[in-house]
Amino acid sequence: MALAAGTLMAAAIPPAAAATPRVVCSSAKPGLAAKLVKDIEAALRGRSSVTALALHDPATGTSCTLRENQRFDSASVVKVTVLATLLWDADQRHRTLTREETRWARKMITESDNASTTALWKRLGVARVRAFVRAAGMTHTVPGANGYWGLTQITARDQQRLLALLTADNAVLKASSRAYVLDLMSEVIPAQRWGTPTGAPGDAKVHVKNGWLQRSASKDWRVHSIGAFTGGGHNYTISVLTEHNRTMNTGVSTINAVARAVHRNLNPDARPPMTVAPPTDPAEVMPPVPGW
Repeated sequence: MALAAGTLMAAAIPPAAAATPRVVCSSAKPGLAAKLVKDIEAALRGRSSVTALALHDPATGTSCTLRENQRFDSASVVKVTVLATLLWDADQRHRTLTREETRWARKMITESDNASTTALWKRLGVARVRAFVRAAGMTHTVPGANGYWGLTQITARDQQRLLALLTADNAVLKASSRAYVLDLMSEVIPAQRWGTPTGAPGDAKVHVKNGWLQRSASKDWRVHSIGAFTGGGHNYTISVLTEHNRTMNTGVSTINAVARAVHRNLNPDARPPMTVAPPTDPAEVMPPVPGW
C-alpha cells in the first residue's frame, strides 16, 4: 500500500534491540501515527504480557501493528469465527439457522457459553471451519484439533481480517449475516465488556468479544479482546492478543491500557468515554474443560 510522505511512523531500533518487535503505525492524518506509537508503547512499557495488536481506522487512513502475525491460543475470541462459519455455511447451503442454532449462537457470543460453542463446533465440523477461514483470507489461522476449539491458533492480523468482513461489504459474508454477528457482539453481558471497549467514545456502538484461558502446563494466562466501533461517525476495529500473563487481570489491564491509548488518539474531541465493568472473578468464568 502506497503511503504519502510523512505518514509512516516506525520507532528507530537500536542494533541490540533489533529482535524486539516495535509498534508501527501509519496514518493519513498528520501527527497521528507518531502519537499512537508513543502512547501505545507507553501503555505497554514495563508489562509482563507478550502483546500483539492490530488497529484499522478507514476514516483517518490509520493502521497500527505489533506482532500481527504471531500465533496465540484463541480462547473464546474464536467464537466469532465459529458464528461467521455457521452463517457462511448456511448461506452456501441455502438454508436458515435452526431455532437450536440461533439459541446456541446467542449464548455463545453474549455469554461466552462453552457448551453452546462445542455444540456448534461439532455440528459444523473442523473441515467447514477450515473452509471458512480460507474463504475469509485468514491465512495464519489454524482451527483447533480434536474438538479443542479454544486452542485454535489465531493472529491479530487475521482477527482484523475477520472484523473487516463484519464491518464492510464483501463477497464472503452477506449483509444480513454481518449484521447478525455485530448485533450479538453489541449485546455481550456487562461483565465481559472489558478490553477493547475501554475508553471508547460515548457515542460509539461497541461490538466486542473477549477470550481468556489459563494453560495447565505453564499456568500463565492468554487474554484477548477484539472490538469494532461503529455509529456516531466511527468505524474502526481493534484486536489485542496477550499471553504470558501471571493472572487474568494482568492481561485485562494490558488490553485496557492499549485500548485507552487508541480511543483517546482516534477521538480527541469525543464525548466522555463509556464506563466498562471490571471482569468477573476468573473462577466463575473459566471454561470447564482445562486448556479451553
